[in-house]
Amino acid sequence: MQTSYLSSVIKQFEYYKSLGDKTFNQLSLEELQKEFAEDSNSVAIIVKHIVGNMLSRWTNFLTEDGEKEWRQRDLEFVDTYASKDELIESWDKGWNCLFDAITPLTENDLERIIYIRNQGHTVTEAINRQLAHYAYHIGQIVFLGKLVKGKNWPSLSIPKGDSSKYNAEKFSKEKERRHFTDDLQ
Repeated sequence: MQTSYLSSVIKQFEYYKSLGDKTFNQLSLEELQKEFAEDSNSVAIIVKHIVGNMLSRWTNFLTEDGEKEWRQRDLEFVDTYASKDELIESWDKGWNCLFDAITPLTENDLERIIYIRNQGHTVTEAINRQLAHYAYHIGQIVFLGKLVKGKNWPSLSIPKGDSSKYNAEKFSKEKERRHFTDDLQ
C-alpha cells in the first residue's frame, strides 16, 4: 500500500503542477498579475505564496521544522515578478524542491514524525496536508486563468458538454489498474 501511495502522490503533485504550467502557457505577464478585486490575489501572488510554502516545507523536510525562520510569508502576497520567465523559474524552483524531497522517500519514512510550526505530523499527514494546500491554490490559479481568457480558455479537463463522449471513450477500453493521470498529455 505504501509503495503505491508514494507513486500515486507523486503523480498527483505532477498533475497539479501541469495544471499550473498549462495555465501559465496561456497568459501574459499582465494577465498573470491581474487582480479582480481590491485585496484579491492574482495568479502571480498565488504562485509566489505556493513557492514560498514549498521552499519552507520541503527544504530539509525530514530534519527541520517546515516553517523556516527565513520564510517571510507576508511578503509572498506582494507581487515582485518582473517577467513571466521569472515567475515560471520561481514556480519550477518550488516544485523541484518538493520532488527532490519526496522522490527518495520509502515506505519506512511514512510514519516518521516531522514538524510544521512545532506541530507533529507523520510524513504521510504532512504530504497530504501539502497536496490539499497546493490543489486548493492551483484550483484558484486555473479559475483566474479562465476568468482572464473567457471564451478563449481551452478546458484543462473534460469540456462542458463532452462528458458523454469522454465516458464513452473510457468505457470502450478494457478494465485495468492505472493512475488517472496516465492518460493526460
